Amino acid sequence: MDELDQKILKALQASGRKKNADLARELGVAPSTMLDRVRRLEDSGIVKGYRATIDPKMLNLNIQAFISVSLYRHDTQDIRKFEEGIRRIPYVRACYHLTGRLDYLLHVAVRDLAQLGALIKNEIASLPSFGKSETFLALSEIKPDNGWPIQDDLFSSPEGKGAGKAGLGESEKINSK
Repeated sequence: MDELDQKILKALQASGRKKNADLARELGVAPSTMLDRVRRLEDSGIVKGYRATIDPKMLNLNIQAFISVSLYRHDTQDIRKFEEGIRRIPYVRACYHLTGRLDYLLHVAVRDLAQLGALIKNEIASLPSFGKSETFLALSEIKPDNGWPIQDDLFSSPEGKGAGKAGLGESEKINSK
């Protein structure tokens, strides 16, 4: 992945609907080059798709919460059934399998506290091997998901240029030593 690919990825994350000609003009390449590059990023699986960013409040999803879940059994079949069940619940926006004392962290979005309670009691707690959960309400969103970090140091070898603390500028790298 070269510098142009990184610039393309940054631009597409900021605005996935940008026209090929506009993107090519912004980055100083021919439209045919841009089209080839974007297709290569798509074909390689780096770009997995495009989607709209929707305001959850406009969908009446007023409550966001994070739910930690611990399973009481950890055999392969129970884990698989739990994960399949989570995938079928539309109000679960994301689910992460964790290391440590917790097994999963769910990000959910619901209309209100009554719906959150019903979601936990009727859907999540009824899944195979569900042991216990703890729910954390999001009071506000400080930094929204604006895409993945695309920094030069992510594409460098540890010995090469850009190695060091991810995302720190040169002065911050020096001051952190």
